[in-house]
Amino acid sequence: MAKRITIKSIARDLGISHMTVSRALSNNPNVSKATRDAILARARELGYVKSAAASAMRGDTTRIVGLLLPNIVNEFYARFANTLATTCGQNGLHLIIHLTNDDPQAENIAIARLCEVQAMAVVMVPSPGGDELGSAHLRAMKVVQLIRQRPQVRQAAAVLVNDRDAIVQAVARLAQLGHRSIGYIGADTGLSSGRDRLAAFQQGLAAAGLPVNPGLLRTDAPSFTMGRDYAGQLFTAEGATAILCGGFEISNGALNAFMDLPRARRSQCAFVGYGDPSFYGWIDGGLSTIRVPVDRLAHQTLAVVTDPDPVDDACFSFGAEFVDRGLSRI
Repeated sequence: MAKRITIKSIARDLGISHMTVSRALSNNPNVSKATRDAILARARELGYVKSAAASAMRGDTTRIVGLLLPNIVNEFYARFANTLATTCGQNGLHLIIHLTNDDPQAENIAIARLCEVQAMAVVMVPSPGGDELGSAHLRAMKVVQLIRQRPQVRQAAAVLVNDRDAIVQAVARLAQLGHRSIGYIGADTGLSSGRDRLAAFQQGLAAAGLPVNPGLLRTDAPSFTMGRDYAGQLFTAEGATAILCGGFEISNGALNAFMDLPRARRSQCAFVGYGDPSFYGWIDGGLSTIRVPVDRLAHQTLAVVTDPDPVDDACFSFGAEFVDRGLSRI
């Protein structure tokens, strides 16, 4: 097993004190240029890596940021993680990603591990039902809640999507085209985002003069399978002529069911997705959807993480957009 390269091992190699090596690696001006150059050259040769834990013990910031996501199958989460990782790298930050699968216990373990490496901040999509789990550990880091909010997380900034207007516009457009049986598939209302999107859909129905039909509403833990199965029910057993989706994975599943409809039936129905992956632009001549500004969310998140003087409970909200690529008229 290879020996770990440390400041002391570099000092032994060069026959100098480990304090001198430490000062040189920290760019202390009290070390001569010749000595510093020799130390840096030997450190590069041996592949020395600065210890984040040791830096934290000295009171230095670790420059580590944690990102807690339910999964990275979801197109939104994958793109957000990619953009945040890129921008963190450009700003000298190291991003560590943990997947929680919306499990409070997995979330708690991930938060504890971030504390072990002295992470400076954590960006998290809170799991449903997390309550006080992890709250003690969260106090040791700057916290940014993404997309959803859990009231029990105190002194945490939030970067959210305001999709209410876009959802209301989508319902209005469907009603304008003659759809009266409009189904909705969204996340569990135990999630703040699930509650908000369902409320926006119901607001859209009211504004269009349509009653709320509980038989056309489906909310549950979001997944591809959930979206596919509920869309199949709504289009067949419930007689929906249009469906609006309230989540990325839900949309892909519901689209699968929509495309499985007989062509004649599909031509009389309408689909409004959530998110805007590239293939939405060419399926059936273009799918209408609720587009979310993913990159803007990621850049704002980084701004919050790196803000030296953050405001407690600061909230940043970005508007979604209804993209109408042509919907069926019945």
